[in-house]
Amino acid sequence: MEPDVATASGPTRMATMSTISRDEVARVAALARIDLRPEELDRLSGELDVIVDAIAKVSEVATPDVPATSHPLPLTNVFRDDIPQPALPVADVLAQAPSAEDGRFAVPQILGEE
Repeated sequence: MEPDVATASGPTRMATMSTISRDEVARVAALARIDLRPEELDRLSGELDVIVDAIAKVSEVATPDVPATSHPLPLTNVFRDDIPQPALPVADVLAQAPSAEDGRFAVPQILGEE
């Protein structure tokens, strides 16, 4: 049986042998531009392993004759009907923008690419 480990958000089952490495968590965090402390990397690798195990268990019992669902109860759309309306004039929209260039919104470059 896997040990229960208490965290700030409550008890969490942690796997004894993680299949998601600390380096993989660090790589994904870097791609998402999330700065994690070393103890967070260790904790998240264990927590993500528990999630992967849970998904594997669900995959074991999923059969082709059972349709996939996203909710246990059927949902209905509670929004109003989508009725097409004329678009706002581009000049009016761009007049409200902090910065515009060549008929488009101008935004700061974030990826350092040309």
